[in-house]
Amino acid sequence: MQIDESAAKTAAVRRGIDYLRHTQTAEGSWYGRWGMNYIYGTWSVLCALNAAGVDHASPEIRRAALWLITIQNADGGWGEDAASYKLDYRGYEAAPSTASQTAWALLGLMAAGEAGHPAIKRGIDYLLRTQGEDGFWTEPRYTATGFPRVFYLRYHGYSKFFPLWALARYRNLEKANARSLSYGM
Repeated sequence: MQIDESAAKTAAVRRGIDYLRHTQTAEGSWYGRWGMNYIYGTWSVLCALNAAGVDHASPEIRRAALWLITIQNADGGWGEDAASYKLDYRGYEAAPSTASQTAWALLGLMAAGEAGHPAIKRGIDYLLRTQGEDGFWTEPRYTATGFPRVFYLRYHGYSKFFPLWALARYRNLEKANARSLSYGM
């Protein structure tokens, strides 16, 4: 018996997209689990939907992009803390901006085709303004999860490579005069 691998992959991708549509919160975000939390999850899913070729005008991508835009802090960055793991989570609660969470939001918005949105420029400005003399960012807050509601982690690399990734992606999209790209930098 011969199996059509491309049809099987297409069916698997379709099931994955259906799962993601089903698990999106009413406010537009996705649970993130490893990174702190809904900003991380939303970035991850927006990148996956973009790579899978889901139309940027689809309702789930529009809701997620709007959610990210509406939770941007006044300083131009994004932040979330362990309160998002409460058992009675009722939606996003503002937290101080961090470089890694700002990068996740920016990467998610760029994956959603929003490279030209003013929120992106404010986020890029936040990263440039808070970058240290060594070229990196100081991030004293926990931005990762060991076990929700038990212990949280601070991966020191998060504040180094995620902001650089977001800045490189933004630069490359600007250079190419493009709204998004499928994957890579």
